[in-house]
Amino acid sequence: MIKQIEKTVAYLQERGFKTPEVGIILGTGLGQLIDEIEIIEEAPYNQIPNFPTATVEFHKGKLIYGHLEGKKVIVMQGRFHLYEGYSLQDVTYPVRVMEKLGIKTLLVSNASGAINTNFKKGELMLIDDHINLQGSSPLAFNGVEKLGERFTDMSAPYDHTINATFENIAKKHNITLHKGVYASVVGPQLETRAEYRMLKIIGADAVGMSTVPEIIVANHLKLKTAAVSVLTDECDPDDLKPVNISEIIAMAEKAEPQMITLFRELIRTL
Repeated sequence: MIKQIEKTVAYLQERGFKTPEVGIILGTGLGQLIDEIEIIEEAPYNQIPNFPTATVEFHKGKLIYGHLEGKKVIVMQGRFHLYEGYSLQDVTYPVRVMEKLGIKTLLVSNASGAINTNFKKGELMLIDDHINLQGSSPLAFNGVEKLGERFTDMSAPYDHTINATFENIAKKHNITLHKGVYASVVGPQLETRAEYRMLKIIGADAVGMSTVPEIIVANHLKLKTAAVSVLTDECDPDDLKPVNISEIIAMAEKAEPQMITLFRELIRTL
């Protein structure tokens, strides 16, 4: 993997991806942040050596480099998931590449379902902690110790200072920003009523199919990390209605201006 990363990094550096400070992973329906960036270079995933290719129709497939709020940023416009058939090492490969390019901070967005019945669709949730229900770890492979400490500490996977800044920005702009625990499952099927009950019992406030692998690897690489979920549906097992994926994407897009405000103002402070 080290040689693969080196080849990928060399390609991107030749394309002009020079010393980014912040990495951003954009989730479902959250692509309009790209419009706020002064783009310098971009590279389609299918042209980057050793990079996976996004297979989900509403996930773009480009790595973008540019300026946002005075910082050099590298943005994944489209991410990878276990449910697409990738390994956890594939899913997190871009995080390792971004770290080698120079990022010190990783910011992640996603769409998730609200388990906590006090949370409503269209609102945002700052991830304070997570539960990994994807069945394995992106660090579970031979030779991982050559890339970072094998037994990575996860007592505080999300940076307290960044989270506090997010909360201050939300308060300033009257944005509803809950704080809670995100559970990551494999998918792509949505959960049953019994599964939603289980998730609530074990302490999840929201559930999705991404983010946790990337956060684990970011901690492995000693990056500062933070993540925000758009709550796109309400998952009350006692009043569960069928979910329409197009409605989930539309809800994510509706909440996007608030997400953009949070991310822009946060990056300005870094």
